[in-house]
Parts: sequence; C-alpha cells; structure tokens
Amino acid sequence: MQNSLRLKVIVLKACLFFPVLAFSQFRVVGYVQPRGDLTPDILKIPFQNITHLNIAFVNPDSTGNLMLPPGFDSLIQKAHEYKIKVLASIGGGNFNPYYSALISDSNRKAFITRLVNLVVDYSLDGIDVDLENDNAADKNYDHLVAGLSEVLKPLGKLLTAALATWNARIISNRALSKFDFINIMSYDQTGPWRPDQPGPHSTYAKAVEDLYYWTHVRRFPAKEINLGLPFYGYCFGTIYGESLSYSDIIKNFPGTDQLDTIAPESGGVIYYNGIPTIKNKTELALKNAGGVMIWQLLQDSQDNKSLLSAINAVIKNSSTKH
Repeated sequence: MQNSLRLKVIVLKACLFFPVLAFSQFRVVGYVQPRGDLTPDILKIPFQNITHLNIAFVNPDSTGNLMLPPGFDSLIQKAHEYKIKVLASIGGGNFNPYYSALISDSNRKAFITRLVNLVVDYSLDGIDVDLENDNAADKNYDHLVAGLSEVLKPLGKLLTAALATWNARIISNRALSKFDFINIMSYDQTGPWRPDQPGPHSTYAKAVEDLYYWTHVRRFPAKEINLGLPFYGYCFGTIYGESLSYSDIIKNFPGTDQLDTIAPESGGVIYYNGIPTIKNKTELALKNAGGVMIWQLLQDSQDNKSLLSAINAVIKNSSTKH
C-alpha cells in the first residue's frame, strides 16, 4: 500500500514538474547485439527509423585487446550512409573478468588508448559505457569515464552510458557530468533470476519513476536522457525458456501485439511490452526526456506490428502537432 502511494506521488510530481521538450532533436538509440557475424543483421536494421546505433558489445580479452565481431566495419559504413551516429558499447550485463584489472591505475591509460584508437580507426562516433557489474563499475569507474572524456571530447566524439536506477548508487555526479547523454535501462525489475517473483519487468509506472529519479534526484538534464524500452519479454514457468524476443512472442501467440501479458495454455506467464505500452512510453519520453533507447533492434518484428515503427509513428504524430 505504501509503495503504491509513493508511486502515485511520483507520477503526480512528474506530471507537474517535467518540462516539455522540443521534438526536432529527439533521439532514437538502438542497440544491436549480434550472434556472431554482423553482416546478415545489416539487412534487418531499419536505419531510417533510428538516430544512433550502439554495437553491443565490444569487450576486451585478458590483455585488453578488443574483440570485434565479423562485419563490424560494414555495419558502421552502412549506418553512416543513413547519417546515423554509431557507437561501440563496452561492458553489458554479463560478467567480464577482465575489466577490473584493465581500468585499474596501472592499466587504465593503455585501455583508454585502445578504445580511442578503435573510435578513430573505424570512424566511430563515440563510446557507450555499459559497465553494470561491481567488478567493472568500481572505484575506478570515475577515472575511466574522466579519462575517456578527456580524449574523446577534443575529437568531437560522443561519450554516453547505459545506466539503471537500481545501481545508481555506484555512479557519481562527477561521472554523470562527463556523459553527452545517458540511456536509462527502465526494464529488468524482475526476471528469470527471480523465479519466485514473477511479474512485469518494465511498466509505464516504472518508466515515470526512473525519469523522475534521474531528472529530479540526480538533476541530470532531461534533454540528455533516453528512456529505455524493451523489445523482449520474460517467461515464468513456461515451456518457452527464460525469455522471448517481441518478434517470437507475436509469432508464437498471434494477436498479442496489443497486450503486455500472456498466459500460455501450456502454463506459466510471459510479460513484455506490446504496441500500446511502447507508444505510451514514447509519448512520455517526448514530454519528459530527450529520446528513447531500445534493447535491442534485432528482437523487433519485421512487419506492420513492429515496435520501432510504432515509436516512429508517435514521434511523427507529435512533430505534426508542433
């Protein structure tokens, strides 16, 4: 009851105090995570509907060498043909045993040099920092961000971050100030790692709460925030594994693109964001943020039920009104 009341207060405050922003520079940031060669995935990406592309993930081996998927350069070149800014995203939600050592005082400068060389050599537009685990987002996180900023900014390159409210305590205001914009991971509030806590992992109410936190508690400029939208769902007690892409959800369960929850006949439940919720969240971001972020583009459907198409329809409709 108290949590429900607290959330209602946050929503009310958001309605009263969030500024309304201009639509002309609204960002649509899409992550893409390949499974091996990127080349076939190039044909699946609707470049005309995004403004930024984050390639996830470009991570180091034990010596700091960055491991690039096949087709890395081809994807960058294709995106640039559409005037899209392309960033290499480092880190991710999975544990990487090497970051802690590589961003330590003795190795950090060399690692930053490798990242900057990657940007220059492949004509990237910047680096996206998605260090989520404690071994990477440790006391050296600030120094890594400051070091990257010091080198990338004079080159006219972007430095961005994927952040979540649940681990916001590890991100200092000093580090925040170095980012050109941040992508708020407003999803994964629960999931297969909490089988005893089934439920929606990315609600509209949580999006409101997250935006309020980053703009009013952390005082990060709203125009430099992108609201994260999930293109996947989590399964609890089903025969479909732990998760499904949005594309697979509507393929397995026709007519569910307008829903957020499915209870399969075989048992269990699946939680995701359908078209109405994605549209509502996009409208929220148009009013209270500077863009949306998508995890991830390759999970979308390739038809008239596309979530990315729904996002763009909302943006275009808002543009005509202003």
